[in-house]
Amino acid sequence: MSGMNRRDIVRTGMAAAALLAIPVNARHAFAAREDTAKPFSFDALIRHARELSRRAYTAAPRPMPSVVEQIDYDAHGKIKFRTKEAPYANRNGAYPVTFFHLGRYFGNAVQMYLVKDGAAHEFEYRPELFDMPPDSPAHALPPDSGFAGFRFQEWNSADDWRTQDWVAFLGASYFRAIGGLGQYGLSARGIAIDAAVPGRDEEFPAFTEFYIEGADRPDAPVIVYALLDGPSVTGAFRFSMVRGLDRTNGVVMDVESSIFLRKDVERLALIPLTSMFWYGEYGGQQLNDWRPEVHDSDGLAIWTADEERIWRPLNNPPATTVSAFVGANPKGFGLLQRDRSFNNYQDGVRYDRRPSLWVEPLKPLGEGAVQLLEIPTDDEIHDNIGAFWVPAEPAKAGNSYTLSYRLHWTNDEPYPADIIAQTVATRVGRGGEPGKPRPANVYRFAVEFDRPEVMTRIPYGIFPDVVVTSSAGKIVRTFAEPVPDGNVWRAVFDVEIEPDTVADMRLYLELDGAPLTETWLYQFQNRIMTPT
Repeated sequence: MSGMNRRDIVRTGMAAAALLAIPVNARHAFAAREDTAKPFSFDALIRHARELSRRAYTAAPRPMPSVVEQIDYDAHGKIKFRTKEAPYANRNGAYPVTFFHLGRYFGNAVQMYLVKDGAAHEFEYRPELFDMPPDSPAHALPPDSGFAGFRFQEWNSADDWRTQDWVAFLGASYFRAIGGLGQYGLSARGIAIDAAVPGRDEEFPAFTEFYIEGADRPDAPVIVYALLDGPSVTGAFRFSMVRGLDRTNGVVMDVESSIFLRKDVERLALIPLTSMFWYGEYGGQQLNDWRPEVHDSDGLAIWTADEERIWRPLNNPPATTVSAFVGANPKGFGLLQRDRSFNNYQDGVRYDRRPSLWVEPLKPLGEGAVQLLEIPTDDEIHDNIGAFWVPAEPAKAGNSYTLSYRLHWTNDEPYPADIIAQTVATRVGRGGEPGKPRPANVYRFAVEFDRPEVMTRIPYGIFPDVVVTSSAGKIVRTFAEPVPDGNVWRAVFDVEIEPDTVADMRLYLELDGAPLTETWLYQFQNRIMTPT
């Protein structure tokens, strides 16, 4: 259920890196090198990141690449950290820490430190910390090879702490947490550099050092510090992460970061989220697979500074697309999984339980845009969706950025609007009148909204107005109707649009001039109806 899923090993273009710092206790003191103890503070880590940005980039070490390359997906899965060796186990702390081994897809070794009483102690890899088959290639690695990443297990008094983890850092600057339904899904990253910039390869900076302070009780935060390094950027991060005893609350992370640019960057993606969307209830990709829907997230939600609520259903587009939602100081944005019905997925990997991830800025973001990246995919193994904040000012060498934000890994967005209804489904089909030949290049959209306390206030016999616009094509018919057996209202419209034309659509329902629903945005090409 938790841990790595089938996309972790084949994440397209993902650089491999992450390492761990863990706490000292009597049982594990053999791994903590007392002779390497040094004073530690977050301020000192920030100063180090700033100084590092003024030096030439040096790539992270990759121990014995020819050996690590042999640790493929199957071999890596057979290497298990011995939970009896987990720091913070046996009531020495609230949340035990376990480690990921190096492997073909996670080959970078990073320095690991533990922090105790203001001092950082280096923690070293030992092969005896892992169970591995006698024929595993990992036996050939030297004792100081390092780890690939780490994760926190559940509260150590719980029966399932050895099999259930709740947050993991693994690969480049990727990390993720489970939501209130106990399932991993989408990921976050420390930073993204030049994603989907024509003529440039995306850069994958990595966390190269980790420092961890554990929690002594389950309602207290665990603290992780990380040093980020890459060809164009350095940074220092502080993660304060709370799990708590009520697992239905998911995970909340407070993140502080200071970022320094070595080089000019074309697209500086701050607070990046990454997910997977193959197809939903709309589009033609269903003909490629037996399941009704396949996605980790089904939409981008934005809460603007002027209180507008926006919902943008995700696409699996015919070509890579970047959409920008310009506006200063948004109150929040996130990639959400709103569809919670198992019947709409029919998959044992439980897409219906994947968490939503909401970004709450704790410090104003300033001028810029939430950008949505959508990449074509023909399978669920690729993360093809990105959402992030891009500052308005050019990202030039020497620039620095200080961020403070909260990440909510939950079932739903944490601050839903009280007075408007949410989008619950987007449906697309051929348009025209029933019983008549379907006209070419006419498509029907049916957008469904639900919130009982809103929609039940509509007087009997009164129909809301459909307010809809399109940047291309022609809206030829609109109406609203209640969906039987529920509180759902459906906004329906037809659009006549030429082939290969991109149309940005905007819609909401209103009554007596006041919005009843959030604003639905969508980008459409009529080729979306053609199976890939």
